[in-house]
Amino acid sequence: MGPDIIFLVLSAGVIGAAIGTFTGLVPGIHVNTAATVLLGSYPLMEGIVSGFCDPSFTPVLISCCIMSAATVHSFVDFVPSVFIGAPDPDDSLTVLPGHRLLSEGRGMAAVRAAAIGSAVGSVSALALSVPLQWLMLRGGSEIIDCFTLGVVTVTLLVIILVSEDRLVTAALLILTGLMGMIVNSGMIPVFGIIDRGTLLFPLLTGLFGLPPLLDTASGGRIPAQHDDGTDPVGPVPGIRGVATGIIAGWFPGITATAGATLASAVTRENDPARFISMTASIGTVTSVFSVVTLSVSGSGRSGPCMAVKQVIGDSLGGFCSEAFVLILMSMTLASLLGYAATIGAGKMMVRISGRISPETMGNAVLALIVILVLLFTGPFGLAVLVISAALGRIPPAFGVSRVCLTGCLMVPVVLNTVL
Repeated sequence: MGPDIIFLVLSAGVIGAAIGTFTGLVPGIHVNTAATVLLGSYPLMEGIVSGFCDPSFTPVLISCCIMSAATVHSFVDFVPSVFIGAPDPDDSLTVLPGHRLLSEGRGMAAVRAAAIGSAVGSVSALALSVPLQWLMLRGGSEIIDCFTLGVVTVTLLVIILVSEDRLVTAALLILTGLMGMIVNSGMIPVFGIIDRGTLLFPLLTGLFGLPPLLDTASGGRIPAQHDDGTDPVGPVPGIRGVATGIIAGWFPGITATAGATLASAVTRENDPARFISMTASIGTVTSVFSVVTLSVSGSGRSGPCMAVKQVIGDSLGGFCSEAFVLILMSMTLASLLGYAATIGAGKMMVRISGRISPETMGNAVLALIVILVLLFTGPFGLAVLVISAALGRIPPAFGVSRVCLTGCLMVPVVLNTVL
């Protein structure tokens, strides 16, 4: 592993960090979309890399780029969640706590809490990656797999039990679960204008991304914000999120949002900044630990990891393989860049939030989402977007949390395991 290889890996990490910053800041554009684009850039990347090293190293560099983008995305995506109420699916629960702090003029406190939580989660996950991989490769994965059905089922039950309207929550879990089954079944044709994308893009965007945009587009201007530049939470909430993030990183269908529901039910965290920090930690730990899961089981628990599996094949397997170590190296750099990008993006939003109306920003983002759905998934993808957006507006109408919409991921896991 010469200095030229390390330089290329770190360069891929910087490029991935830039991509993750973009996907994190633009509501409705998931990092899965960036992973799809990077997969399509394989021939171009191979041509560029051939001038520096063996072209066979291209899969590792693309994988470093994809996972760096996923890591930074898990940091930065809290900024639009706080300032315009448009969350990534993994942190939809933070909209109300973030809005509460924003309405008090403490939007940057929410951003700093998220950045600190993500940083604590990233450092912890990276430090635990090698020991956990060792344990999993020595029989731990088989033991944990036996509990998959039970853990996912318990998570679904907790989501129902902590809800203020259990009937509505259960109905939405079932409805979104059926949508998830249909989308993943291949029954709906996908033919985008420029690429054949995945229908998970319009499904998740419709359920989680569009409803907050539609709800806030007619709101007033954001109140004046102030930032004292201090840490509002400390490391403890982030540490609490680490164990939950490891669970979410291994068990299929358990997103960071569902993990946050479990964690909040146990810890009863009521302080909005601390809750945001804990949720941010869970999301980042999930992103990092998904690489360990992929290296052990060969299964991608996230869109980026599924893309990495498609690119790199079995090269990630084995204890501390070269590809595994290099990807962790790029993610370490991405974590440093992600923290800086989150704080910088938050300060930028504070400066411009009072100048741009939520309606103008919301309409621009809505138009961009529709265009992207058509480009990647075509008219049937647009139909999925509309239907899922309609479902996504039901929870706030009945006063229940949007976490029930994660049934689109968890219910198919239960049904596929049972059937």
